[in-house]
Amino acid sequence: MFKSLFSSMLIVAALGIPAWAQETWRDQLFEELPLLGHRNWIAVVDSAYPLQTSPGIKMVYVGGEQVRVVRQVLDALDRTDHVAPVIYTDAELKHVPERLAPGVGAYRADLATVLQDRKVQSLPHEEIIAKLDEAGKTFRVLVLKTKLTVPYTSVFMELDCGYWGPEAEQELRALMKGD
Repeated sequence: MFKSLFSSMLIVAALGIPAWAQETWRDQLFEELPLLGHRNWIAVVDSAYPLQTSPGIKMVYVGGEQVRVVRQVLDALDRTDHVAPVIYTDAELKHVPERLAPGVGAYRADLATVLQDRKVQSLPHEEIIAKLDEAGKTFRVLVLKTKLTVPYTSVFMELDCGYWGPEAEQELRALMKGD
C-alpha cells in the first residue's frame, strides 16, 4: 500500500499538478463523463479564461500543465463508447508570435503531437466562447482551468454521439421522408 501511495504521489508531482487539484478535477471528470452526451462540452483552458455565468457551465481548477490535461481528457473520452469529441482550437493561436508570448511555439508543437491523429477545427476565440455560452444555457459544459499563461491556447471539445454518426443520421432522415 505504501508503495502504491508513493507511486501516486510521484506521478502527481511529475505532472506538476497539486495533489488536491489532481484528485478534484479527475474525480469530477470521471464522475460526470458517464452522464455527458451529445451537445455537452469539455474545455481545457488557460489561466486567463473567464468564469462564465451560464447556468450549465461548471469550472474546475486543475492547476496543471495544459497539454497533459488535454491528453488525459482525450484518453478518457477514447475509453467511452457513448461520446466522441469534436475538437476546436482558437484560430488566433497559429498567429501568436513567440516574441509576444514566450513558449507559444513549444506549446503549438506539444499540442500538435497530442492532436496529430485527430480532426481539429479552428474558429475565432469569441465564436467558440459564444458556442459554450449558448450550450451552457441548456447543457453541461465542464471547463477545466489550467495554470498555462500563453494566450489563445484553450482546447474545446464538443461531445458528439460516439455510436451514431452524421452519415447514419442523414440516412435515417432520408428514410423518414418516405413515411
